[in-house]
Amino acid sequence: MLQTGEFSFDARTGTALGRRAPMSAAHELGQAGAAALLEPLDLEALLLNFDASLRVHSRPQLFGWTQGLLQSLVPHELLVCALCADPSSSFQADCFAGARIEPAPLLELFRRDTSLVPQAVKNWERGHFRPLLCDAAPGAAYAGGELAGELRRAGAPSVLLHGTYDAFGKPASLFFFAADRGDAGARRELLVELIVPFVHLAWMRSQVDRPAEENGAAAPRGPGLLTEREREILRWIHVGKSNIEIGTILTISPLTVKNHVQKILRKLNVQNRTQAVGKALALRILNL
Repeated sequence: MLQTGEFSFDARTGTALGRRAPMSAAHELGQAGAAALLEPLDLEALLLNFDASLRVHSRPQLFGWTQGLLQSLVPHELLVCALCADPSSSFQADCFAGARIEPAPLLELFRRDTSLVPQAVKNWERGHFRPLLCDAAPGAAYAGGELAGELRRAGAPSVLLHGTYDAFGKPASLFFFAADRGDAGARRELLVELIVPFVHLAWMRSQVDRPAEENGAAAPRGPGLLTEREREILRWIHVGKSNIEIGTILTISPLTVKNHVQKILRKLNVQNRTQAVGKALALRILNL
């Protein structure tokens, strides 16, 4: 059985069991009901995409997968991947689209958007992290703002939002699948719930395995990137401990812990603790 913080999937039977908490579409339907939603071709496409996602280690590979095989599972005109930073910061985001759509202007509008994106994220949270269909067609609920207008011009006004969240119930990453028309339904919702954790991990690996820095020097990688004390603190962050709790465990002050955390964030080139844990796992600094 495959499990993450979001879902379980029994590879022996092909049964989707759904997220443990909060309740997912698969959980509400029950195991038999969830499995009945998926045709044999759905299961085959799902497993092929699971396998393909594990082979992604660079941005070109991610582009090839999302605009290729993933289309058989979740058809879309463009995909925006976003990491949730602190509220005062903008999203760390990337955009993947076919040849007829120029992603750069859409990505810039996405970063500056104050209408569709925050409204969609808020509704996704209120909906207990269930996949959310956002209609940006004229007169629809998400039609306001420049981003919605550009999506309409690009022929992709229907946005399906889903993502991942941390142990505290806060969004960690978001994925916006934009298509020419809406296709809500329990089957598609289930497929998105099952594949998004794999999209998240593939995108994280593509971020970690970037080319060397502009000066030509290879960036430090692996366990040697952090000191032993920093790795120790990161392990406690991984299990959900606060700075005060870590200080008590290690018999150091919370301020000292905070200083170590800031160094960890700088060394890993991330913006918050959740991203630090994700990148450390990808770099094999931490192990599950």
